[in-house]
Amino acid sequence: MSSNNLDTRSRILKATLDLLSDGKAHAVRMTDIAKQAGISRQAVYLHFDNRADLLIAATLYLDDLKGSDDRLIPSRTAETGIERLEAFVEGWANYIPEIFGIGKALIAMKEDDEAAAAAWNQRMQDMREGCEAAILALQQDKQLRPGFSTDEATDMLWTLLSIRNWEQLRTDCGWSQEQYIRATLETARRLFVRN
Repeated sequence: MSSNNLDTRSRILKATLDLLSDGKAHAVRMTDIAKQAGISRQAVYLHFDNRADLLIAATLYLDDLKGSDDRLIPSRTAETGIERLEAFVEGWANYIPEIFGIGKALIAMKEDDEAAAAAWNQRMQDMREGCEAAILALQQDKQLRPGFSTDEATDMLWTLLSIRNWEQLRTDCGWSQEQYIRATLETARRLFVRN
């Protein structure tokens, strides 16, 4: 692929993120993306087979721009299950504000838009895998609180860390980011770590 193609692809992805970043509940059409990127709709289809592929690629592009892999290093290199749980919770909690607009847009769109649903579901499955790794690390250290299976604990952690919960506490309840992180870490410890 030529550098011009790479530039065009990046422009398409950036245009997609720009259109989604306001967090409003509206469908972003390929025509809108093409116009924002300054190219034809057909040029968008040269790079992406369909909207689902484009929206998934845009969320991955955002992760690259925001350095999501680097943010996960403390969790992935933690020496204990408790450290891994805490590092994952804190890493994700600090990432939510940076992806909130796009996440909110995809959540709103996914009810009526299969492409948005596919993009959102893929990203949330990736996040759930991080939750599962933290829970499995606790189990391996024999630190997972009794009463939870690993699947149940993963489901609970995944739900605790949802963007909707973050929004409700930060926006509706007026919590600071620091309050949110502190309370979420404490809740995760109490729920999942053996006494």
